[in-house]
Amino acid sequence: MHAIMKPRIAPLLAALACTATSHSAELPTVPGPFDSSQDSLTTYECPDWFRDAKFGIWSHWGPQSVPMHGDWYARHLYTENNFRGDYEHHLENYGHPSKRGWKDIIPLWKAEKFDPERLMKLYKDAGAKYFVSMAVHHDNFDLWNSKHHKWNAVKMGPQRDIVGDWQKAAKAEGLPFGVSEHLAASFWWWQDNKGADSKGEFAGVPYDGNDPAYEDLYHWKADPADDSRWYTADKRFHQIWFNRISDLVETYKPDLLYSDGGLPFGEFGRTLVANYYNQNIADHGGKLEAVYNCKERGNQSNAEFIPGSYVQDMERGLLPGINPLPWQTDTSIGDWFYNKGYKNKDTGTMYRSPEWVIQTLVDIVSKNGNLLLNVIQKPDGSIDPEVETLLADVGAWMKTNGDAIYGTRPWTKFGEGPSVKQMTGGDFKEDFKFTAKDIRFTTKGEKLYAITMGIPADGKLTIESLGLNRGTIKTIKLLGHTGDLEWNQSRFALDVTLPSDYKGRIALTLEVTGSGFVARK
Repeated sequence: MHAIMKPRIAPLLAALACTATSHSAELPTVPGPFDSSQDSLTTYECPDWFRDAKFGIWSHWGPQSVPMHGDWYARHLYTENNFRGDYEHHLENYGHPSKRGWKDIIPLWKAEKFDPERLMKLYKDAGAKYFVSMAVHHDNFDLWNSKHHKWNAVKMGPQRDIVGDWQKAAKAEGLPFGVSEHLAASFWWWQDNKGADSKGEFAGVPYDGNDPAYEDLYHWKADPADDSRWYTADKRFHQIWFNRISDLVETYKPDLLYSDGGLPFGEFGRTLVANYYNQNIADHGGKLEAVYNCKERGNQSNAEFIPGSYVQDMERGLLPGINPLPWQTDTSIGDWFYNKGYKNKDTGTMYRSPEWVIQTLVDIVSKNGNLLLNVIQKPDGSIDPEVETLLADVGAWMKTNGDAIYGTRPWTKFGEGPSVKQMTGGDFKEDFKFTAKDIRFTTKGEKLYAITMGIPADGKLTIESLGLNRGTIKTIKLLGHTGDLEWNQSRFALDVTLPSDYKGRIALTLEVTGSGFVARK
């Protein structure tokens, strides 16, 4: 990319200040090499900082943490007999949603123990190389001093700039900073609050989402002809989305921008991403350092899928093999928002195990991906002691084995072992029973790393992919161990005897050099 003159920001913000109520689009542009055409966006190249980072931490946090009932609470409180009991919980603790709905939960979010500086140090010590703050969830509440929306964290709730405070803490620790927007799906997501109970004392009494006084929070009722799912076809909302997310990007100039879905709303979305790239180029002396994440899913209405124009994101899922382009999985150590009743499959508790985090990270990195991990915060902004222990355990493993993670590229194959055939890939497919026989490979320069997904009980390790038919091994080093290793390379396998005094846990890493082991570019 070539250097361009820094665009004049004031006219852009002035043009965005008026939220359109008609179908006519207001799409001011930032000058630069990108425009809103598909052909232009496909010239995007992912920056090296992201490819090298491999591990990021996400704060998926906001007023929906207040009830401590988990993700999508704001929507489900308007749904009778929903599968998690959110409606009943709300009725018992806050009142009926015809009178006391989501608008009445927002003031209860105080974030009184939110200490971003302390948390960021914990995240960096855990091995994170970038940090992402949620900026707005589907609940339509902005976590910054939004120029276009009064329902924001500076004016209400904690009365502080959550996004800005996170950014200052990330910069102080030298971490690239990102923001996630979930606003694009908000119009569809909020339509449940336009209903009423079907039975009981309040049958037929409209929920507070029908009150015109709160339309700026709850949106207006969808046109019956708009049967879109996830992303509405209503261009009035497309404009609102464009204005508010443009303000977010202009205010914080994030290194990463994430959309919870495909690229939204056609020309609106493509223009916003082109502006984001162009402004980033101007701010970095002509070099593009921005990452835009979105989900490539063919079942989302009003979303565009332009491979190579951004970094593909998967939710709670793994790919079945190596992706030639960098990609990212986003997942969580538990529910997305604080949920006292949530239980993970691998632990039976609210939180994942450090083993699960490390195994998931290793598998993703072996396939050319990054892991973005949500660390759950309590309503007051603090984290539970169990979470601090999990982060410390992950950090200890990364300190020993980080050379096999950071700055690496895939090998000619991502791995071997029983799990390889189990992994069909896809969103919401992230629970696998890895064993010490499951191996994952990464490379860096002339070094090949073989990472086990467990510790062999008998101290014997066999790696079929590292036989003489693949290449000739010169040296082998066990990360975290200073002594020599006993090993033998036959035609069809490498056999290693682990030292009896090895204290590693969760997984171990062999660093291999020799001929025939070449890194991908």
